Amino acid sequence: MEKNQECIIKIEDMSHEGEGVGRVDGYALFVKDTVIGDVVRVKVIKTKKTYGYARLVEVLTPSPNRVEPRCPIARQCGGCNLQELAYPQQLEFKRRIIENNIRRIGGLTDVSVEKIIGMDNPYFYRNKAQFPVGTDKDGNIRIGFYAGRTHSIIETERCYIGAPVNEPIIKAVREYMQENNIAAYNEQTRTGVVRHILIRCGFTTEEVMVCLVINQKKLPAPEKLVEKLKAIELNVQNPDNWHISSIMVNVNMENTNVILGTACTTLWGNSYIEDYIGDIKYRISPMSFYQVNPRQTVKLYQTALDFAGLTGNETVWDLYCGIGTISLFLAKQAKKVYGVEIVPQAIEDAIVNAGLNGIDNAEFFVGKAEEVLPDFYQKETARLGKKLTADVIVVDPPRKGCDESLLATMVQMEPKRIVYVSCDSATLARDLKYLCGEGYKVEKCIGCDMFAQGVHVETVALLTQK
Repeated sequence: MEKNQECIIKIEDMSHEGEGVGRVDGYALFVKDTVIGDVVRVKVIKTKKTYGYARLVEVLTPSPNRVEPRCPIARQCGGCNLQELAYPQQLEFKRRIIENNIRRIGGLTDVSVEKIIGMDNPYFYRNKAQFPVGTDKDGNIRIGFYAGRTHSIIETERCYIGAPVNEPIIKAVREYMQENNIAAYNEQTRTGVVRHILIRCGFTTEEVMVCLVINQKKLPAPEKLVEKLKAIELNVQNPDNWHISSIMVNVNMENTNVILGTACTTLWGNSYIEDYIGDIKYRISPMSFYQVNPRQTVKLYQTALDFAGLTGNETVWDLYCGIGTISLFLAKQAKKVYGVEIVPQAIEDAIVNAGLNGIDNAEFFVGKAEEVLPDFYQKETARLGKKLTADVIVVDPPRKGCDESLLATMVQMEPKRIVYVSCDSATLARDLKYLCGEGYKVEKCIGCDMFAQGVHVETVALLTQK
């Protein structure tokens, strides 16, 4: 195959990134915006020795599972890779990815992944949005999302997986910037003021936080921003009681792709919003980790709780606990819960959240899980004169999965059950392989669709002692 060559292929598979895969004489082509069953005309844009990448030119025969994307910028935007695929097939695509990883990477050929826990409405579900702010070639303000694998901003005020309240807020911030001659940030020159607009929503409390990320120590005319935001009507599309309760500024003057800096200032209202997952209340600051899909989070955590099989007498460790989201769910039905998280602010939030809910049987540690747990295990084992054990260990690591030293300590503590919550089924498969080689077996495995229209999926696996 050569660059710029056009050909007709049938899409027979899909990659982990949601690209369709077709072949010409055995040569694989990856094509964005296609789904299994499509017959398409494509133009080759990049070639490797055994595979290449092509751009969709025309759909000649659509797959029976192809649907029209609701979002008009779905193809340009880097956010939703699967909007062309009917939702039931999105769920099966994700189930297949989890199962293939567990069998191929983990070598666990006897593990079957159950049907994915799907959404009732796979749109308008995200409680957090981060809109980059920039300018076009004529100097006009652009607010939207980055095009796939670029920092080119696709202009939009509406996101079909975001909360509808985002739209009037973006419009108000744009007007504030225009009326007060406040420049958008320029990545090349590192000049300008406003870099991002962060919006967080409490879907139960209907509280909204607006936080501007800026490239200088103070925001010009902050009272004008507060006045503008307080005046907008959030309930035009939502006949409920959505209201802005927090207006903040975050300072990030670094040359980095990290969105938030370390310093936050409250311009008006609270420095946080509150929301519920089930009957547990959480306080959420701009930098708190909090699951972006609250409706599915209830299902995810309930699955983890069911897998833990708590009776009220167990000692539980929750590793990578964040602001205590899973810990507090577990604490309601456990004797004692220990949470570990590397981010100090998150642990402060976890302690506050425990107090908000009257939970006094949860204790939290700041530090790396792979350092805190082995250190605690060794000290307590020495103090007690016998091996420290745990009844249940819940682990919810970042994409890189667990360090082997942490897994080794978990095995030494001989928990009857390990509940592994994963955002990357490839590293999950690797870690399951280790644990199954150390005396455990996978009892159950199920995915929960937290990111409808996108390729990512959360997975919960239950391991028990052989």
